[in-house]
Amino acid sequence: MAAAATVPFSASRFLHRPSSLAELRARFASTCALSKVGPQLLLRRGSVPARELVIRAARTESKGVSSGFRAPQFQLEEPLTGKMWSLEDFESYPALLVMFICNHCPFVKHLKKDIVKLADFYMKKGLAVVAISSNSITTHPQDGPKFMAEEAKVFGYPFPYLYDESQDVARDFGAVCTPEFFLFKKDGRRPFELVYHGQFDDSRPSNNMPVTGRDLSLAIDCVLSGQPVSSLQKPSVGCSIKWHPGTKL
Repeated sequence: MAAAATVPFSASRFLHRPSSLAELRARFASTCALSKVGPQLLLRRGSVPARELVIRAARTESKGVSSGFRAPQFQLEEPLTGKMWSLEDFESYPALLVMFICNHCPFVKHLKKDIVKLADFYMKKGLAVVAISSNSITTHPQDGPKFMAEEAKVFGYPFPYLYDESQDVARDFGAVCTPEFFLFKKDGRRPFELVYHGQFDDSRPSNNMPVTGRDLSLAIDCVLSGQPVSSLQKPSVGCSIKWHPGTKL
C-alpha cells in the first residue's frame, strides 16, 4: 500500500495543543490505562424498512461490536485500480484500521481531509488502513464505484477504498454508520483483534469544534507502542449505512 503524497501532517494537530508527539503521548498516557476488555456487546439486528432507514439517516451512532471482536474475512474490489483486496493482504502489519465511509455523507465530508492526513501519517509508521463503502447505489448512486474512484483520486487516498456491493462485509463487521472506525491489533499468528471502535474526535459538522483526530490517534499511538487501549470509547456518529431497499438486518 504505497502512500500517496498529501499535505504535510503535524501530529500535534490531532490533539489539543501539545507541541510534539512525545508531549502528546505523555500528556494523555492515562488514556492508555491498563484496562481489561469490557463486556461483549451483542449485535442487535432488527427488521427496518429501507424507506425508514433513509428517513432516519441524519444521525446514527456506531454500536453493537466491542473489543475482542475478530476481524472478519473479506474480498472486495478497489474501483480506482480494479485490484481485489482481502484481509490476508494486511496480515504482515501490526495493526489495521478499517473505516466505513462514503462519498455523500456530510459527517464524512467534515472529516475527509483530516482522515487522509491521519492515515498517511500513521501508514508511514506501520499502520495498515483500508476504507470501505457499503451504501446502496440504488438509493445513492453518487456512492457508486465510478464516483468512489474519482473521490480517491481527487483526495489522494493513501489507502485502498473498496466497494462492498453485497453489503455482506458491513454486516459481518456490524457497521451501521459512516464514518465508522474499527482499529485492530495483530498478536503474532492470531487473527486481528478489535481494540478500538469509536469516534475520530468530538467534532461534528455543526458543533464548531475543531477537527483534531484526538480519540482515534490516541488509540493508534497506544497500539503501535504496545500499550493497551482504554476501554472508555465514545461511539462514532454519522449517517446510517444506506441498505439496499427491502434489506432485513
